[in-house]
Amino acid sequence: MPSASNERVLSGMRPTGKLHLGHYHGVLKNWVKLQHEFECFFFVADWHALTTHYESPGVIAESVWDMVVDWLAAGVNPNAAKLFLQSRVPEHAELHLLLSMMTPLGWLERVPTYKDQQDKLKDKDLATYGFLGYPLLQSADILIYRANRVPVGEDQVAHVELTREVARRFNHLYGREEGFEEKAEDAVRKMGKKAAKLFHKLRKAYTEQGDGEALAVAQSLIDDQQNISIGDKERLLGYLEGGGRIILPEPEALLTPTSKMPGLDGQKMSKSYNNTIALRDDPDEVAQRLSRMPTDPARVRRTDPGDPTRCPVWQLHEVYTDESTRAEIADGCRTAAIGCLDCKAHVIDGVRAELLPIQERAREYQNDINTVRTIIDEGCEEARDVAQETMEEVRQVMGLAYR
Repeated sequence: MPSASNERVLSGMRPTGKLHLGHYHGVLKNWVKLQHEFECFFFVADWHALTTHYESPGVIAESVWDMVVDWLAAGVNPNAAKLFLQSRVPEHAELHLLLSMMTPLGWLERVPTYKDQQDKLKDKDLATYGFLGYPLLQSADILIYRANRVPVGEDQVAHVELTREVARRFNHLYGREEGFEEKAEDAVRKMGKKAAKLFHKLRKAYTEQGDGEALAVAQSLIDDQQNISIGDKERLLGYLEGGGRIILPEPEALLTPTSKMPGLDGQKMSKSYNNTIALRDDPDEVAQRLSRMPTDPARVRRTDPGDPTRCPVWQLHEVYTDESTRAEIADGCRTAAIGCLDCKAHVIDGVRAELLPIQERAREYQNDINTVRTIIDEGCEEARDVAQETMEEVRQVMGLAYR
């Protein structure tokens, strides 16, 4: 289990097509930031892609390496984060199977996105076990690495909450090892007299008085211990909270900043709306697509005044134009001092300037795809080492570690 100063983050992305500016602003920029603050695991969620694209797996196969190239070009650093393929770490599937044995069916049916996605994707047959069970596979993705934090948007918080419930149920069922309290007290003694005395004081304050601050201090105290094993730390955390041994820690949702990247029609940028700009679109194509964007419908003629708040292009100005320039453009729009093409020119320049270094790095990786594959190979090995450690313990507590 990572220490408080080196907490573990897990996040993944489904390979279902070209990455666009919505992915960059909504996910990748955040990953680049997080990789310098936490121990990060970023994975290609190819099994998850099959939940909605099981009839067209070719899209997945075509997208995997392009997506990794875009990650690297956007600044995700394999020296700062582990990058890997979900399907190359089979322990994800094993933990998913074992968790399915003790997860109530109703928990999956009540996940908000289950019915929402069925309504939105009516053209696909989603009456499959894989689609129903994909939130539990997400739970396995998180719990296999004992991740502390999961960066998600508000619409995904329910998935993290499901993971917390699954972990809580698992620990309740399988964390009550024989002689638990004796082993926990033995672990307390290993902390030394001073730390042991403080631990007992904090535990009493939490269990008898519900002192949340005492709980946080005691958790930090456990994390700081250098002379006890990971297993003993897990026992102490469970003992501290009045339960059994914590085998699968409950993760916290790490809310990501809301992406301000609108699509070319003013809606959320999404391939399903056909309103995207891909990270590797040709600069001339980028300029053409932006120049054709709809504007304020009130501006029929060049001399008609407009209202920036009614114009989809204005949303892009809020991302790519500085405050003083925005003020000039807003005034020019309202007074008809500038035309829509003049207004769009600033956005075109901003988008192309942002994409230029990304595209240059992408070309380097495209021309050296073997390096990209090596990065993933190494990331898969590192991820699998961690996953195997978790599964060894899971099998043991579930009675599957046969000798």
